[in-house]
Amino acid sequence: MQRQGDGPRVLLIHGTGATTHSWRSLTPLLAERSELLSFDLPGHGFTRGRLPGGLSLTAVAGAIASLLREEDFSPDLVVGHSAGAAIAVQLALEHQLDAPIVAIAPALRPMGGEAAPFFNGAARLLLANPFTSFFAAGAARHLIDVRGFLERSTGSHIDAAGVALYARLFGSPGHVEGALGLMADWDLRRVAARLADLPVPLTVIHGDRDAAIPAAEAQTVARLSGADLHMLPGLGHLAHEERPDLVAGIITDLIEGGRT
Repeated sequence: MQRQGDGPRVLLIHGTGATTHSWRSLTPLLAERSELLSFDLPGHGFTRGRLPGGLSLTAVAGAIASLLREEDFSPDLVVGHSAGAAIAVQLALEHQLDAPIVAIAPALRPMGGEAAPFFNGAARLLLANPFTSFFAAGAARHLIDVRGFLERSTGSHIDAAGVALYARLFGSPGHVEGALGLMADWDLRRVAARLADLPVPLTVIHGDRDAAIPAAEAQTVARLSGADLHMLPGLGHLAHEERPDLVAGIITDLIEGGRT
């Protein structure tokens, strides 16, 4: 867990398969004007132990709500990337978190539309095999071109330091198991059904080259929720890692413009 800076309080929630490393270039820009709190999601990075409720969206959001109480950290703004955006929305819907949300490449609706149950089921089958995480980690270390994998799956082109950090994560069996566990346990249908009832302002930031979540999906989320949409040309799913300056500018404008 990292806490830094001074000013309006900003909570940062990373997405599936990542860790706090994904904020490495954004946080120095935001910390100039804000107090930041970030952490690794359960099962990710070098976290240990298991949540009593598993890695369901409800359980993860509940654990984060407890952490915020323990840290006496009441956010003025929540920034969530991909699955982190879904956690932020769940906190607003179920845990009375009243801070505006910035959703970067948000995963707020079931993946694959009608095929969504298949994706969750496939993750459960993979997770049920105890060798899956070790095989995947070994593949990351020896077989997979991590840069090529990231570019194909996200549409983003990040720096060498970022690629090296992802390679390290993909080489960790525990991290791979945690990412698969999150995919296996999540059901976004209830979140999607309640987007119109979101009790806080929502801002969506999305790269138009996102290979994981199409730009049209971001437009649908914005329409359903009444969110402000910022489409960033030439950027992918990891837009905050590609151009942290652009993303920080949008977030800073929200803070200084009184949206928090």
